[in-house]
Formats: sequence, structure tokens, C-alpha cells
Amino acid sequence: MISPKSFYEHLLKHDISFFTGVPDSLLKNLCFYISDHAKKRHIIAANEGNAIALAIGYYLSSNKVPMIYLQNSGLGNIINPLLSLADKDVYSIPMLLVIGWRGKPGVKDEPQHKKQGRVMLNMLKSMEIEFEIIRNSDSQDQIKTKINRMVERIKIQKMPCAVVIEKDVFKKYNKINKKRFRYELSREDALHIILENIRKDSIIVSTTGFTSRELYEYRKNNCSRNPDFYTVGGMGHASQIALGISINKKKEVICLDGDGSVLMHMGSLAINASINKKNYKHIVFNNGAHESVGNQPTVGFDIDMSMIAKYSGYSLTLRAHTKTQVIKAVKKILNHKGTAFLEVLVKSNARSDLSRPDKTPIENKKQLMSLINK
Repeated sequence: MISPKSFYEHLLKHDISFFTGVPDSLLKNLCFYISDHAKKRHIIAANEGNAIALAIGYYLSSNKVPMIYLQNSGLGNIINPLLSLADKDVYSIPMLLVIGWRGKPGVKDEPQHKKQGRVMLNMLKSMEIEFEIIRNSDSQDQIKTKINRMVERIKIQKMPCAVVIEKDVFKKYNKINKKRFRYELSREDALHIILENIRKDSIIVSTTGFTSRELYEYRKNNCSRNPDFYTVGGMGHASQIALGISINKKKEVICLDGDGSVLMHMGSLAINASINKKNYKHIVFNNGAHESVGNQPTVGFDIDMSMIAKYSGYSLTLRAHTKTQVIKAVKKILNHKGTAFLEVLVKSNARSDLSRPDKTPIENKKQLMSLINK
């Protein structure tokens, strides 16, 4: 194991002082330390591909090696910019990738991480990305030696290289800049209000993270069997899954989304609006954070998502942050004969004892299809 402070300071010794990426639960203590100490030399990107692009720009303007952090589920987002831009056969951009190894074979994890964890090393090999695995049994000196080897290769070969981080490599770090609550409703409170004010046969697609877990727990506690699709992986894609369902169904299709998810693939808003399905309703819980991986901030509170949706083409866009406002807004979007968008501003305080779905993703898929295709 190693403290985030020691890891960070060792990177500084190699003149690596710019950090960008998408937060990961395995890397959260390192991310907390970077957020507290790197300040303006740290950017939380909208998605992992954007982080690669930021890193390329940083290198071009500084001639210094940047660090990009990500969960291995984000590998898909970096393949194109990594191979078509950063690769040593194209622009030859040196950079250090720090990748959290979710779904490592033999380690219990959620179903969406199993395949990614199993094939990740082969993916890196096929992309000709050299890497070192940093294990939780490694000593601090061993970890520093592995970093030294990768950084030396990066600088000599002018190429991206990676360190793959097992679970529990980093010691706990208590972040200094703690998030303050701005709004009275939690996401779970707002979710319950919405579920109690929509049609019972509405088809719901929920985004990855705590939103799907809170929806599942509500159904379990109320003994209800509803057509819900828990998008446990593929962050940023829930709204397009919902749009795809709405094309073939007349029932209300409601996407329960998050600010981090929307930011990751914001171009989807324009596509959703352009199709203009009357039964398509998009509700975004904006808590200004990547809550399920450590509560690292997004820019959700710095922008007006409802206005972005409006100028992307949604015919009705609303914003709410109190119970009364949410109830009124839900009624409006359900009665609206066109594509509607509701941004609900909430606080980050998910319960630590939230249940996880007891059905496999395939069982969830089969139940959804049996309920909506009767």
C-alpha cells in the first residue's frame, strides 16, 4: 500500500504535475488528495476521451508528461483518441495512465465490471500500451519502482504507458474541501416524489450508480413489479436507451439520469430532442457530483442543464428543487405532448446501506421485455 501523498509527491519528482480524468472508487483517495493539492493543475473531465485530449494539449504547450486517471470501464472512451492521436505512430504523446482495476478475476465485484476486468490486460496489450500492475501487497518502495520504470519508458519512447491499480492500494485520505449541501431534497427523496406522481405503467430507464439502486430499493420496499431498466454500466448512455425504447412504445418512457452521466455524452441531448417523441421524458438529478465513486465534483452546479436542454431542442424544459416544485414539474412534463426535460437539483447524501439489485442484468432485461411487450 501507499499513501496518496507519497504517490503524488513521487509523481512531482518526475515533473508530472498535471492531472485529469474521470473519478473511480478504487482511486478515490488519490483523487481526493489531487483535488486538495493540485488545484488549477487538476481537471475532472466529462469523459475519459476528453481527458486524453486535455492531456495532449497540456503536453503540446508544456513539454511535460500529464497523468490521466480512470476506471477500466472508461477504456472504451479512450481507445480512439489514444490510438488515433496519442499513439507513438501518430503524434507520439507521452502520458501516464492510472487505471483502477474493477472486476479483477477472483475479486468480488458488480456484474458490469466482470467482463471488463477479465479482458482489460489483453485490451492494453492489443493497443500496445505497456503497463505495470500495482498490487495491494506491494510495498511503497515497490510501487515507486514500478512508477519509475513506466515513467522512464514514457519519456524515452514518447508514448502512453499505464499503471493498473488493484483494490486497496491507496491508504485512506480525508479530503479537506468537503462538499456542502445546497438543496433540501436528497436524490432519493426526489425519486420517491417522482415515482408517486407518474403513471404506474411508465417504463423507466435509470442511470448507473446510486440512482438505479435507489429505484430498485423503492420497488422492493413497495412490492411492485414494474418495467424498469437498471443501466448498471455504460455511463452516459441511459437517455439513448430510453429513446430507443420510446420509438416502439406508446407508453411514457422516463429516463432517470444524473448530471455526471449527461455531461459525459452531452451530444445525446440534441439527438433526443431531434427525434421529438411525445412519450419521451428526461429527468436529471443534478447533485453536482460523481457521488457513487467518492463524491468528486462535476460542473453540474455551475451550469443550467435545463437551458442547455432547451437550446438542444427539447420542447419543454423545467427546473425544480423543492417537493412542491417537483410535483408541479412532473405533472407538466407528463401532460406535455412532446419531448420534455426536467432538472431536479438535489444534495449528495446517499445512504450507506442501499441495496443492490438481486437480479442479474440478464434477468432484469427479460423482466423488462416481458412487461413491455405483452
